[in-house]
Amino acid sequence: NRGRGGPQAAAARPTLSDMDRPDGTRCANCGVALAGLYCHACGQRHEPHIHSIGHFLAEAAESVTHADSRLWRTLLPLLFRPGFLTVEFFAGRRARYLPPIRLYLVLSVALFLVAGALPDGDGRRNLDVAFQDRAGAPARETADASAPRAPVIRDCETLEVSLPGAPWLRPRLVAACHRVASEGPDALVESLVHNLPRAMFLFLPLVAALMQLLYWRPRHAYVEHLLFLVHNHAAVFLSGTLLLIAAALLPGSTLLALAALVYYAWYLQRALRTVYGQGRALTLFKFATLGVVYLALGLVMLVATVVVSAVAL
Repeated sequence: NRGRGGPQAAAARPTLSDMDRPDGTRCANCGVALAGLYCHACGQRHEPHIHSIGHFLAEAAESVTHADSRLWRTLLPLLFRPGFLTVEFFAGRRARYLPPIRLYLVLSVALFLVAGALPDGDGRRNLDVAFQDRAGAPARETADASAPRAPVIRDCETLEVSLPGAPWLRPRLVAACHRVASEGPDALVESLVHNLPRAMFLFLPLVAALMQLLYWRPRHAYVEHLLFLVHNHAAVFLSGTLLLIAAALLPGSTLLALAALVYYAWYLQRALRTVYGQGRALTLFKFATLGVVYLALGLVMLVATVVVSAVAL
C-alpha cells in the first residue's frame, strides 16, 4: 500500500463491502459515492433491490406511457416540429431527448420490422408478377415451383450480353436471375432489406456534402448537415411506419399516399427554414435543388444496392 499512495489511498478506494452496504452510499457500477438517485460519474440509477418481473414490466410501461418521458418528448416534436430537435441539439439542450443516432437506428429497425410483419402489399405482388411465365401462370402456382420456366431462362441468358458492366459481374447477375426465376423474389427482397440500412450510411454523408455546397455562406460545420439529415430521416422512418400501419387498416387509399407526399414536402422545407434561418424564396430554391439531386443519388444508390443484393444471393 505504501508504494501506491499509502494507507490513506487504500482507504479511499471502495471495497466490495462498501459497495454492497444496505444504506447504498456508493454506486454499484463505478463505486463513486452517491449524492442522489443517479450517480454523477456514470449516470446509473441507484436501485439496490433485486428486480422482479413485475418491477420490470411496470418500469417499461412507465417509460412508454409517462407524459414526461424522453420518448414522447422526442417523437412528438420529430413528427410535428420540423428542425426543432436539430436546433435543440446544437443549443446544448440534449438530455431531455433521445440521442440522434440511437433515434435513427431504433426507428429504422421499427420501420423494417413493421414492413416485414404486415401482409404482402401491392409492391410484393407486382414483384411476383414480374416473374410470371408468358402464359400468365404465377411462379408459385405451377406444379413444380422449383422448375425454371424456359421463357424466363431465355430472358436471363440475354443479361450476359445486354447488361453493361464488368465481365465478372454479368455471370453473377445471370445466376441471380435464374434463382429468382425458380424460387421467386423472396430471397432477393430479403437481401435487399438487409443491405438497404448499410447503403443509407454511405448515402447520408454524400447528401451532407451536397448541403455543405448549398449552405456555404454563412458557413456551417459538416456535422450540422449530417445531424440535420439524421433527424429528417428518422422522421421519415417514423411517419413511414405509421403510414404502413394506416395503409394496412385502410387498403387502397390513394388519398393517404397523397397526404404523405404533401407532408414530406412541407416537413423538409420547414425544417430547412428552422435550422438554417434563410428566407422563404431561397429556401424553396435550395429545397428544389436538394430534392432533385437527392432523388438522382437515391436512384443510383437503390440500383447499386439491388445489384449488390443480387450478387450476394
